Parts: sequence; structure tokens; C-alpha cells
Amino acid sequence: MKKLSFITSTYNEENNLIDCLESIKGIADEIIVVDGTSKDKTVQIAKKYGAKIKITDNPPIFLINRQKAIDMATKDWILNLDADERITPALEKEIRDILINDDNKFNGYWIPRKNWYLGRYLMKGGVYPDYQLRLYRKGKVHFALKDVHEQAIVEGKVGYLQEPMIHLSDPEFKRYLLRLNRYTDRIADELAESNTSKSFFTFINYSFFKPAWWFVLTYGRHKGFMDGWQGFVFSLFSALRFPMAYRKYLKMK
Repeated sequence: MKKLSFITSTYNEENNLIDCLESIKGIADEIIVVDGTSKDKTVQIAKKYGAKIKITDNPPIFLINRQKAIDMATKDWILNLDADERITPALEKEIRDILINDDNKFNGYWIPRKNWYLGRYLMKGGVYPDYQLRLYRKGKVHFALKDVHEQAIVEGKVGYLQEPMIHLSDPEFKRYLLRLNRYTDRIADELAESNTSKSFFTFINYSFFKPAWWFVLTYGRHKGFMDGWQGFVFSLFSALRFPMAYRKYLKMK
């Protein structure tokens, strides 16, 4: 049976980290936490689970710290989760089967993800299965480190797992707004980096056309309406990220 390194990058995750580490402790041979100098008890919690810990800064592109964790891993395979993600017993079994029966066919695996949003899992609106490339063979993975939402780059073939991981992304609307604010900050930075036009047409595009198109796509075509009022709120605010980010960009000097 091959060995597994579990990695995560953290910043002020004391409310999430325990459940995350509890979910993987039965399968991980090594736990690695790269922490962005948390102000809470994140590091103390990680120490209680015997984690190898690296304390560093907290860059806007948090994948920089995720890459540092990958570089620290020493086992055959690497499982990467955020602190607000969990693996289920069914997913643990599926991963264990890979470690036992590794035939070198794949160097990575996409894992479906169920996102918890204001009291329910979103299963429509283009949100599920929300595949994430999170299981990698050691030495076969890296990040380009250009975008906060980029997936890992795996050398060779990748497969797909069937059992989903759990993402407790937005249990409260307050947390969602905090994440939305950070996300639109990053989009605004990307608009600046690409020197996006500040013309009237671009303003209209980001203020009306893009959000309208996105709302119709997620709430209508992808049936977000089947997720109840949560589906409506998700489609609405994910559409509003376009004008929010563009207005932040216009205010930049």
C-alpha cells in the first residue's frame, strides 16, 4: 500500500481545521500545514495532530503556500484540502483503494465537491459536481501560481473519483460576503494587470450584460431554481461579482 501525505494551507482556520484533520487522520501517513501567520489557534491545533508546520506570510494568491506544502510532502501520494473541506468515509475508502491498487496508470485524480451554501448543498446552477484536482502522485504536480482559482497542473494522465468531498464554504451569509469581497478584489487586480478598457461600452458590459448572462446561465439553463431560495441568492450574487469587481477597478489609481 502506497503512503499518503495530506497538505493544507491555512490562515485563521481554528473553527474549521479540527474537523478537516479528523476527516483525514485515518488515511494520512503525514500531515503538512503551511500557515500564513494565523492570529488564532490554527497552529496549536495542527501541532496536536502531529503536523509538520511551516509558518510564512499570507499572500493574496494562497496557492503559493499550497505549493510550499506540496514541496514539503514526502509520501507517494498527496491529498490537498482546504480547512473548510472534508472527506467522507466513502471517499476515504475510494482513495484507500487507489493506494492499495496503484498501477501507475494515473498521476492525479479529480474529486467531485459538494458545496454547502446557507443551509443546503447546491446541486444545480452549475455548482455540482464542481470537480477539483486534489489527489496527486508525488513529483508530478505543480501550480502555475498566476490565478487564485487555478487548478493544479499534473504531468501525465488524470482520472476521476466518484465519491464527493464536502465543502462547508458558506454556512452563513456573512462568511459568503467576506469571500465575495476578497474574490472581487482579486478580479479587480486581474483587470488592472490586463489593462482592461475603462470605456463606456466596457462599463455597460460589466454592469449589465455579463451579470445578466451569468444569472440566466446559472439560474435558468443550469436549473439553479431547483436549489430553492439559496439557488436564487447564489446566482444573483455570483452575477453581481462582475459589476462589483469592475467598480473596484475603476477606483484604482
